[in-house]
Amino acid sequence: MQVTKRSIGKVVELKIEGRVDGYWADHLGAAVDHEIRQGSHHIRLDLSEVPYLSSAGIGVLVRFYRDLKSIQGSFAVSNYSRTVLKVIELSKLEGVLLANASESLLTDEVPRVPTEISAKVRQVGRSEAKYELYSLAPEATLECRRLGDPTLLRFRGFSKEDCATVRFSETSFAIGLGALGDSFEECRGRFGELVLAGGAVAYLPTDGTNVPDFLLAAGTNMPDVQVCYAIACNGTDPQPFSNLIRFEAKRSDAPVAFTTLIESCLDMTVTDQIGVVMIAESAGVVGASLRRSPLAGAEFGAFEFPAIREWLSFTSERAFAKSVVLVVGVAVRGKVDALASVVRPFSNTSVPLAGHFHAVAFSYRAVQKGQIDWRTSIKSLFEQQALEGVLHLINDDRIISGSGQSEFVRGACWVAPIASIRTEDTPA
Repeated sequence: MQVTKRSIGKVVELKIEGRVDGYWADHLGAAVDHEIRQGSHHIRLDLSEVPYLSSAGIGVLVRFYRDLKSIQGSFAVSNYSRTVLKVIELSKLEGVLLANASESLLTDEVPRVPTEISAKVRQVGRSEAKYELYSLAPEATLECRRLGDPTLLRFRGFSKEDCATVRFSETSFAIGLGALGDSFEECRGRFGELVLAGGAVAYLPTDGTNVPDFLLAAGTNMPDVQVCYAIACNGTDPQPFSNLIRFEAKRSDAPVAFTTLIESCLDMTVTDQIGVVMIAESAGVVGASLRRSPLAGAEFGAFEFPAIREWLSFTSERAFAKSVVLVVGVAVRGKVDALASVVRPFSNTSVPLAGHFHAVAFSYRAVQKGQIDWRTSIKSLFEQQALEGVLHLINDDRIISGSGQSEFVRGACWVAPIASIRTEDTPA
């Protein structure tokens, strides 16, 4: 099978020559997937030189139609042979897969961003990436709470008295150590890395299964979470974020380093401490996760050698490359003050920078372009993609064997300044 590409405006047309059967359908899928990963969300196929199309090929076409439609992109067959048309009609998919006469490739008729949204966009160019800054609620700020005592993770672990059942608001996002369940006793052997955002809760149980679990709220009915400790941010406005910052690496072979991305978000938000929720296409993430539940009296020594090997799992190299990830956390530039116990310094930054971030990895899907809603986007990930992992992001700067830091190709960051920070000894 031969694939020829041409681009007209925002549309990419792939001309396919040869059979598209059970074997070659995978090759067609790989060709289309490559274009999507390069940032093309409007794709047409010229199948005029395809003498045979099987149901396997039809399945590939339907999959990409659904995937691109879900992110406001488009996918259609713009030209076809008699055989291809017959198979599509037999499948009763002509109304779905065939481009309408009005959808001319030459006129580049693709969905456009409304004028009222475009007026709010500011283009920002930096050496590492192209940025788009959307103003959401310019006066919006976050209240940050440190729930529980994170230092117990290092010294003695957590007991029932240290933990509590917490219900977060629908405008909240949080990270920490916790579990899904009705009580401490039910969750005592499962506490692990926790992420909450957009009405979804995901965590990595430490019960030996190593299979991440999640719960997605219906409407405004937020789930109860058993929390050992957490950093929680809550909006003071129905729209908790002041800005949406879109980014895309200038070169596909030079993804954006996580600390560089966070520094850019701080600069564009004009503040020194921010809360961040990000959905991005990953070039690989670096992190760690607990292997055992951090209970008091369990010969705890998670950060001492050699016990660390039994308590923590580290990514030996960048993980979840070519996945899409949800990243949640806080970052501070300069003095960390009230967040000192929950943030850690990042290495190799132009100014002192510290933060605490967790990531949830999903099977790949392109991130929709333009101005998008954080809760709708997060819900869509949990409903439509496979949940692959949950981990605490770290900078592994060991000279010989270090994995470096997480890197991303493109994505969307919802950010807001942290206006106040308060601490609660127990997450009540």
